[in-house]
Amino acid sequence: MRERTISSSDEPVYTVTELTRRIKRSLERDWAAVWVEGELSNARPHSSGHLYFTVKDERAALKGVMFRSRARTLRFEPQDGQKVRVCGAITVYEPQGTYQINALRMEPVGVGDLELAFRQMYARLEAEGLFSDEHKQDLPEHPRTIGIVTSPTGAAIRDIFSVLRRRAPQVRLVVRPARVQGVGAADDVARAIAELDEWGECDLLIVGRGGGSLEDLWAFNEEVVARAIFRCRTPVISAVGHEIDTTIADAVADLRAPTPSAAAEVAVPDREELEEEIAALGERLAGATGRFLRHRRERVLRAARSAAFRTPFEFYRRRSQDTDRLRDRLQAATDRILERKTLRCGALSGRLDALSPLAILSRGYALVRDADGAVVRASHEVAVGARVEVRLGKGEISCIVDDRTSGSPESGDRSGFQEEGTR
Repeated sequence: MRERTISSSDEPVYTVTELTRRIKRSLERDWAAVWVEGELSNARPHSSGHLYFTVKDERAALKGVMFRSRARTLRFEPQDGQKVRVCGAITVYEPQGTYQINALRMEPVGVGDLELAFRQMYARLEAEGLFSDEHKQDLPEHPRTIGIVTSPTGAAIRDIFSVLRRRAPQVRLVVRPARVQGVGAADDVARAIAELDEWGECDLLIVGRGGGSLEDLWAFNEEVVARAIFRCRTPVISAVGHEIDTTIADAVADLRAPTPSAAAEVAVPDREELEEEIAALGERLAGATGRFLRHRRERVLRAARSAAFRTPFEFYRRRSQDTDRLRDRLQAATDRILERKTLRCGALSGRLDALSPLAILSRGYALVRDADGAVVRASHEVAVGARVEVRLGKGEISCIVDDRTSGSPESGDRSGFQEEGTR
């Protein structure tokens, strides 16, 4: 096979820019609208609001971009690893000479975008604790004012009014009309909740609407509504759709009612049931009062038949004799106790007298103190010529020491001193 020789003079020569633009026009003309399916990779929202990503399969990868005006309409949050279908136009990014898909739509494969968005939102808010029981408030047993956030023209408001008027006509109802479907509905519902809560006159709020498709109920799956309910200081009952419908508002609210009518049922007690309960309590009170009075009457009759009422003077004389007998017994016991105590005191007094220093002095002994008042126990403790005081059994004398025995301190002589020559 002969090799073809190409000369620059035989074929046109393009600049890189010219060739890139030719390829761009060709691709954008032939692939203006195409669906491509693959796995998301490097999905990252830019600060500008644009979404950049890559769609890939086992053998190839395609870069893509979804500009802000389209990205903000996405119901779900694109994440790496998700399998998606992307619809858009194939275009060329000239500065890098790469082709990419300019995405106009993006849908998850295997699950709808709304369902995926619901799951993602539910998981994120649950992780933050918005659904935790510890944040839920108890409903008031007898609310006086109930605020209602719903469409003023829907079936839900008629059902709620009908039930509340039948069960509790005394309750005041305040309606804050709100859009419950379409663009801006979520923001309107959130504002309505905040306004009624800030007003402060409502004891309870009912937030909801009638049934519909997932798209119809989507306002109650929006984060702004969930956070408005979570911040609300007034207890909230969520009543969205039918019993089979579940929304994020249901999970955040203090109580979820399966329907608007059911919300009105649980919001207030039934007047007829209250009247029956009051009547039953009245009958119980009347019965208890009758039994109490009969019991007291029987006690009065028994007392009237007793001896104290039939023969009061005989009762008094018998009790008077009993009192005299008890007084005599008390006096006798008191006398015996005093006698025993007197004898014991006499014995103790005798023992104290025998041990008293004064008793010893009365037997002829004397107590000698020097000029400082110290007791003199040996002759060497005073000097000749010193003055001493002598305590006798009766009275005291003052003496001058003329002489003393020769007893030394070591001898332990305690014979005192001679009183010869004392004066």
